[in-house]
Amino acid sequence: MSDCLFCKIVRGEIPAKKVHEDEHVLAFHDINPIAPVHFLIIPKAHVASLYECEAGHEPALGRMLAVAGRLAREQGATDGFRTIINTGRVGRQEVYHVHIHIVGGPDVLPGMLKR
Repeated sequence: MSDCLFCKIVRGEIPAKKVHEDEHVLAFHDINPIAPVHFLIIPKAHVASLYECEAGHEPALGRMLAVAGRLAREQGATDGFRTIINTGRVGRQEVYHVHIHIVGGPDVLPGMLKR
């Protein structure tokens, strides 16, 4: 998608502080971090949200989860981290390109969502 913010980052049209890149995914630091460790992992192919994911997206989606732990440790989340995937309006998705927020750091995460 030509006007997608994350697609522009994948194409190098918008700079990003990269954490990891391979044939399926790109990971980069969040521009407005909420914790000492806060980066995003995205598929290089445009997929608007988890609603649109199909079997053909499995290699990228699997890679996103497979690299998350290693990258979190390398970035300083050595005692755990949170993975967040916001989906759709109610899920508070802001950029419509599937992405995982990896958030961590020493004792900075609040508890789970309140009921």
